[in-house]
Parts: sequence; C-alpha cells; structure tokens
Amino acid sequence: MATMMPSGPLPRACWTSFISLLLVCCLLPPGTQGQEFQLRVEPQNPVVPAGESLLVNCSTDCPSAELISLETSLLKESVGSGLGWAAFQLSNVTGDTQLLCSGFCNGFQMIGFSNITVYRFPERVELAPLPRWQPVGEHLTLRCMVSGGAPRDHLTVVLLREEEELGRQPAGDGEPAEVTVTVLASRDDHGANFSCRTELDLRSQGLGLFQNSSAPRKLRTFAMPMTPPRLVVPRFSEVETSWPVDCTLDGLFPASEAQVQLALGDQMLNATVVSHGDTLTATATAKAEQESTQEIVCNVTLGGESRETRENVKAYSFQGPNLTLREPNATEGTTVTVTCAAGPRVRVTLDGVPAAAPGQPAHLQLNATAKDDRRTFFCNATLEVHGVILHRNRSVQLRVLYGPKIDRAKCPQRLTWKDRTMHILQCQARGNPNPKLQCLQEGSMFKVPVGIPFLIRLNYSGTYYCQAASSRGMDVLTVMMDVQGRNPIAITIVLGVLTILGLVILAAALVYVFGVQKRRDIYHVRQSSTRLPLAPEQPDEAEAVQLSASEC
Repeated sequence: MATMMPSGPLPRACWTSFISLLLVCCLLPPGTQGQEFQLRVEPQNPVVPAGESLLVNCSTDCPSAELISLETSLLKESVGSGLGWAAFQLSNVTGDTQLLCSGFCNGFQMIGFSNITVYRFPERVELAPLPRWQPVGEHLTLRCMVSGGAPRDHLTVVLLREEEELGRQPAGDGEPAEVTVTVLASRDDHGANFSCRTELDLRSQGLGLFQNSSAPRKLRTFAMPMTPPRLVVPRFSEVETSWPVDCTLDGLFPASEAQVQLALGDQMLNATVVSHGDTLTATATAKAEQESTQEIVCNVTLGGESRETRENVKAYSFQGPNLTLREPNATEGTTVTVTCAAGPRVRVTLDGVPAAAPGQPAHLQLNATAKDDRRTFFCNATLEVHGVILHRNRSVQLRVLYGPKIDRAKCPQRLTWKDRTMHILQCQARGNPNPKLQCLQEGSMFKVPVGIPFLIRLNYSGTYYCQAASSRGMDVLTVMMDVQGRNPIAITIVLGVLTILGLVILAAALVYVFGVQKRRDIYHVRQSSTRLPLAPEQPDEAEAVQLSASEC
C-alpha cells in the first residue's frame, strides 16, 4: 500500500532513509503526493513457515522509476532489477516483520508496505500426567501444555477422551500455554486413553489446518467402599491344627485389580484371591504353633486406599483324651484296668465316672468275664476356653479270651424228624477266638451240616457229638436224632381214596354230556308238508316242561 507508514520498529540503519522520505512527503506541496503511480510490494502480506526464504518484488508502472530499494530487518540479497522493478531474496524469516519498498518517479517518492506473518508448529504438545488412580465420582482436571506455535490467534487446543472431544480453547499468549478441562470420572473411564491436540488453522490464508497431538495417557478409575472387609475365622483354634480364613469385600471396582493381604500375627498367609463382579474373596489356611491369643488381619488395597479388618483367635492346647487298656486281649478271670487321661485343664469322664480334678486321669478296674468280650469303654474330655466348653471323645473295645461254649438253649439235645424231609440243625457256639463247631455221628463219624438246610435220611438216626473247639479248649454236647420212616398202609389208603374220587368225577361228567346231546336230537314230521329233509322242531311249552321233568 502506497500511503501506509511503518507500524513496526525499523533497524537503526534504516531510520535515516525513513526520516528523509518522511520529510520529502511532508514538504511536497498539496496535490503532489500520491501520484497516479504506486509502488507495489509482492507478495502482499505473505504467511510463511518459520526459517524459510522469501522472494520479494518491488515494482511500479512508472516508466522513469529509479532508486527502488527494500528496507527490512531481515537478511536480504538483491537478485535482480529492471525498468520499474527490483527483486530481493530474504533469508531465514523467523518472525513477523514489515517490509518497506521505496523509489522515485519523476522526482516524486513512492513507498509500499507488506507485512510478513510467520507460522510455526508447536514444539511441544503434552497432556499433563494423570493420577495413578482416580476415584469414581470425583472431578478430574485435564491439563494440556503447549510450547511454541504461531500465530497464536490461529492456534486452538482440543482435549480428547479417545476420539470424543471434551473441550477446546484458544492457546492464548502464555508460554507455555496451558489449557484445562474438568470432567467427572466414571467407571467407563477406566482404561480409557486421554490426549490433547493443537489445531493451527491457516485456511483463511490459503493454507490448511495443521494438527499436532500429544501422546495418549491411560486413566485408571476405582471405587472403594467405606465398609471394611468381612473376616470369617473361628473364635478358637487348636495348636498345630489348620483352620480356614475367609475375607470378603463387596462394592470394589475393578475388583480384579485389588490386592489382598492375610496375616496371622507377623506371618503372611498364602491367600487364594477370586473376584466375581464387584466382590473380592480371599481364602487361606492358618495354624497357630503355641497357646496364645493371636490377631489375624485382612487388608484390601485399591487405588492407594485400604480397608482393613482385624479379629482375635484364641489358640488352645487340647491334649487327649488318651484311653488305654492295660490288657487289650485279657484272659477270662483276669483283672482289667482301663485308664483315661488328658492334658492340663482337661476334665475326663470314664464310662460316666468323672476324674477327681481337671488334669487328673480316670481309672476303671474289672474282673474279665465272657460277657465283657467286645465291651466298649467311653471316655469324654472337656476343656473350657473363654467360657465355651469344648468336647472330645474316645472309645476302646476290650477283647476277652475264653474257651468254647455251646449254647444249650439254642441247640436241642433230642430231635425227632421224618424221613425225606428238610430240616436245619440249629446249634451255636461262642468263644474267643471263634471256635469251630461240627456234629459227628457216633460210630460212623458221619458229619451232618450245622446251620444250613439238609435232607433227612433214615440212616441219620443215632447219637451225635457236637464239638466246639478252639485254641483255648473244647466243649461237647450230645444230640440224639430219631428219624422215622413213612407208614405204607396209610399211603395205600390215600391212593385208593384218590382213585375212587377220580372215577366218580369222570362218570358224572359222562352222564351230563350224554343228556345234553339227547335233548338236542328230537325231530318231528310236519303233517302239511311233503318236503324233505327233516328239520328239528321246537317242542311246545307243555312238552318242554314234561321233558325238563323227565330229565330231572
């Protein structure tokens, strides 16, 4: 433009020319300024990348133009001139500046101006680090720092969640520029990537839209309930006995990323952790090594927050009861001693008889008999732990060694049976060790089965010696067996009666069949008919009654 004055500072070396030009313009008489010829600066108001070179041409339509020059703070080099023009190469254009072209036409000075706008991309676009864990339901401020970038009035900063735009603001003049957006953290934000992007919009200058993006940052959100974990442990545990530990916490998000620690005193437990939805469960086994009250701790940590529950477990020692027989296999007639003992503070009761005091044993003595074989003795032990009575039982069985004895009540000594009938010889014997029982016929030493069915024969009659034998002796019982043969006269009478009865039944059947057939074979000749064959004629009612009477 030919009439504009420079708005930016000029180098010291240019002030002399500028002042002289200003004086010339001011001293010229009215009407002589701004002749029809103007001095043009091309390109006009260019926008160039920082550090680039620029070719500037100062030209006019004045045919007698002279002394065309370019005033600028930039490094310049004349690259050509001609009638009414001069070209200059500007190097390393790094900042916004103003160009001044001047020249003379027929003694009159001409001037022209052009503003250079330099654009550069941001050197740094960075999203400030996110918190390691962000609580769900709390506000989160996202900060984007931008260093460099020009022109700033064309530079915009956009904050993003994945590809969703959360907000945009002008970069402003600060260095570095900081743009913030506040969002409410939710569960859906867990694992989402957040970033920021700059947009240098030079489309109005004939260029394009230039974008620079920061590296994404992943957000981790969490929810921790205010309630402590549920810790389930027994109130009491026996020393050197394993017992389960169960710790559960509901309302965790994400439950799979929570950490759980189970400890018994100073001992860390090896926990198995399982998550299902928003519930986390940790299980382990613990064991106390000595009598004491020990503390078990369940600690759940997520997002830098912890919830903890502590419970006390009383470890006790419950020794016994120990139930012993001085002679587990006692001989009949000997004295047997039964003893029940337990540890300190334990009270024992043997077959209903308590010991004198806690920690003292209980004794029982008896003279062993056959009835005591397989007798069971019971010992009950009780221990009081913090007002709770704990019970433990033991039992032991006594075996009494005694000789064989045949039960006379279950083995009849006289038997009367019929020939060719099935019977069972019911004989039983007791003893420890178990005796072997057999019944042998006197003389022939024939052995009849005992306790199972068998067919009786006439030759089984006789005297039998039933013997029960074991390593501890023998018991013998005499059994008389009388086998009676069958009566032949009675058999003949029975067969004769059965034969006569069969003949009577057969005769009655023949009479009945013959009478029915005779009634059906009565025929009459019809007087009025001369045709054959004969047809059976139904008797009239009187004849039918007479016939029925005769048959009867």
